[in-house]
Amino acid sequence: MHSELAWRNIWRNPRRTLVITTAVVIGIWSIILLSALTRGMQREMLANGIKTLTGHIQIQNPGYIDDPVVDYVLDAQPFKAETLFTDLPAGSHWTGRIRVGAVAANARHSGGVTLVGMDPMREPSVSFIGGAVTEGRPLTASDRNKVVVGRALLTTYEARIGHKLILMSQDATGEIASKAFRIVGIFDADMEATEKTYLFVPLEAAQQMLGLGDKLSEVSILLPAMEGERATADILTAALGDETLTVTTWQERLPMLAAYLKLSDSFIYIWYGVVFIAMGFGIVNTTLMAVFERIREFGLVRALGMSPSGIVRGVILESLFLLLMGLAAGNLLGIATVSLIAIHGIDLSALAAGTEMWGMPRIIIPLLTPTDILTANGVIVTLGLAVSLYPATKAARITPVEALRYT
Repeated sequence: MHSELAWRNIWRNPRRTLVITTAVVIGIWSIILLSALTRGMQREMLANGIKTLTGHIQIQNPGYIDDPVVDYVLDAQPFKAETLFTDLPAGSHWTGRIRVGAVAANARHSGGVTLVGMDPMREPSVSFIGGAVTEGRPLTASDRNKVVVGRALLTTYEARIGHKLILMSQDATGEIASKAFRIVGIFDADMEATEKTYLFVPLEAAQQMLGLGDKLSEVSILLPAMEGERATADILTAALGDETLTVTTWQERLPMLAAYLKLSDSFIYIWYGVVFIAMGFGIVNTTLMAVFERIREFGLVRALGMSPSGIVRGVILESLFLLLMGLAAGNLLGIATVSLIAIHGIDLSALAAGTEMWGMPRIIIPLLTPTDILTANGVIVTLGLAVSLYPATKAARITPVEALRYT
């Protein structure tokens, strides 16, 4: 009976009902859209950070972290045996690489770059280079003096596939080593800065050029899932048993990104609060107006024997129906909006100079998670019913005698 009366009561003033329902629709729609855009941005930024030669875990010489030069290298022998990686989760990938600062030059241009000596067999499974070569070909195990460069760097140097680049860097003896490499491939990356920074050559070619033998700058590990990085790093640290090596997670290597991800979660909850405050005032105002319009009615039902708790229950049910109608429509609208945006994403190429500074991708694909939808709906329903208690208790305090004073 209470449910039927509550449903009829909210349609006694259809305009007011539609206004507050529209407010709920806009509120949940905006929460779903903002959450999806934020999650999508988080996913792309994290993927870029992990794939841009960071991985989930890195093993390095402690000195290399602050000064990435050939003086701080690793002995490759323990990693060749692969015994260290037997405790990694199934589906993990790892690679050793050389990564040092260098100068790239041709007849038209010269500038600073990062020289990456990569294992052509392992590197594609760990970093972005695996699917990034869009012209020419990727490096192979048989290559010696070949290089893959970014499209933006190729444009800057006015070069093309088949041209040569001279790479220069400090070798193990402290002298400047140089070598000519022929361009065989061009890669595209989400960020232009990545295309301008990295040059990829075969690992053996980099080791030979720098006089490093079989030594490595770092070992990068990609786990199958974004969890348990610290525990896995501790296992590797114990397995290495070498104080001259350090094992770090991506949170330690990318502290700015880790801080941003935590901060962006806070923004979502702040927006929950903003939306709820706006809706809360509307719900309280609407319910109070309905209560004041029906004072004689509440007095009459009290005189007929309805308890105050019954009146509270009726008013709460009215608020619940308003919330549920708004949430149903808002969820459908929000999911539809996110689905449409996800087809092509939001292109931020025009703002690339500003977004790249924060590691943001050029195109944001929204990501909608069931957890965000359920959390948003749960928060709105719970707090909406909580604020409805105020007008409900005012209605319950109306006595038959008091109601007689109203005409």
